[in-house]
Amino acid sequence: MGCAGPRRVAPPITEDLSPLPVPALLRLLALTRRLALPHEPGELLRLILDAARDLLGAERGTLLMYDAERDSLRPVAERGSVRRYLPTVPAAETSPDRGLAGACARGRRLINVPCIEIDPRYCEAVDIAGGGGSASVLSVPLVARDEELVGVLQVGRPVPGAFGASDESVARVLAEHAASALQLERLRAEHLLRLKMERDLDAARSIQRGVLPRRLPAPAGYTLAALSRSAEQTGGDIYDAIWMGAAPMSPVALLLADASGHGVGPALSVVQVRAMLRVGLRLGAGLVELIRQIDAQLVEDLRDAQFITAFIGCLDPERNVLTYHSAGQGPLLHYHASPARAEWHGASAVPLGIGGFECAHPLREMHLAPGDRVVLLTDGFYECGSPRGGLFGRDRVAEVIRASAGMGAQGALDALVRELDAFADGTPQSDDLTGIVVCRDPEEVCS
Repeated sequence: MGCAGPRRVAPPITEDLSPLPVPALLRLLALTRRLALPHEPGELLRLILDAARDLLGAERGTLLMYDAERDSLRPVAERGSVRRYLPTVPAAETSPDRGLAGACARGRRLINVPCIEIDPRYCEAVDIAGGGGSASVLSVPLVARDEELVGVLQVGRPVPGAFGASDESVARVLAEHAASALQLERLRAEHLLRLKMERDLDAARSIQRGVLPRRLPAPAGYTLAALSRSAEQTGGDIYDAIWMGAAPMSPVALLLADASGHGVGPALSVVQVRAMLRVGLRLGAGLVELIRQIDAQLVEDLRDAQFITAFIGCLDPERNVLTYHSAGQGPLLHYHASPARAEWHGASAVPLGIGGFECAHPLREMHLAPGDRVVLLTDGFYECGSPRGGLFGRDRVAEVIRASAGMGAQGALDALVRELDAFADGTPQSDDLTGIVVCRDPEEVCS
């Protein structure tokens, strides 16, 4: 049978609220106590279906759960003479406009069909039958006490054997308690999932914070400062500063990376970039080749529409030169102490993970005179909003750096954060804040 129309007119749906038989009432009370207990996955479905078949003398039973977001019904469990119980039935979702189950869900009312062959709403692809051939089917909506539609319970048995008024009364009571139990079980599962996610986020945050350098390098004639403040429990930003030889005159590798998005996924991505950078430096890879290999690996690992902007550079304190590639990371501020002026630099290559780094321009250089500062910030600084309107922007960053002359790298970074927080004036942080400040001492350090 398909979804074809009837050969005869279906009988009216009964709404008779007959009193429950005493044996059925006692069994329902016992069932209610069992439904209130926590259950293993699938156990609650089995309990409801077994109770429905037992209390209603049905040969088959099925549960269809309602998904409000997708506005769909999905069979999740079935038990009967034809098919044994399955934790999940591999059946496609169906519209609540199809079949007796759909009509039951849409109308939120019990539907009692003495014979499916005479009801136009019956659809073989959606509804159960009584084990083959003609069948009586009873469909009852599972509606929780807050009026949330949880799903539909269907039971069936072969004709003859129509469900009577007392069966309907039992089904309504059973459905009410089953709906509440299923809703409670879902809330329990969601609560446990939230707890697990919080534990996982705490672990991810601990890992992410743990890979940040505990102490920044202090190359001769320079001070460095850095911070990372996540908008959520885990952030998509990271920084690093790595000696490339013996302190204090060896070069220092610098990393500032910002993954698209927030949460655990971006946090793992930027930690991966940091790990690949450190391994590459230990193996003696050149800056260009190192970035090319990182980009190639991210192209394989990241999903569509994901990418990482990154500044990867090398500060040489002997030559007073910062050599770098900026893969989509910008703007970059080089503040010249004499004369006092802000010089802005854009990205030198596309973000990592997109591909095409082979087409990047040659490495760029910043030559640092005494007192010069380089400020590397993720876009959370520049795009910070205020309740009065507007964004923090480049000009405010440059003004804070100008006003903090002589404070050193940490003083400049602290002043920048104070000014940013005052500008935000309590506005919730919407993006991660990560920055590195490199400051050359005003006076040359004699060796």
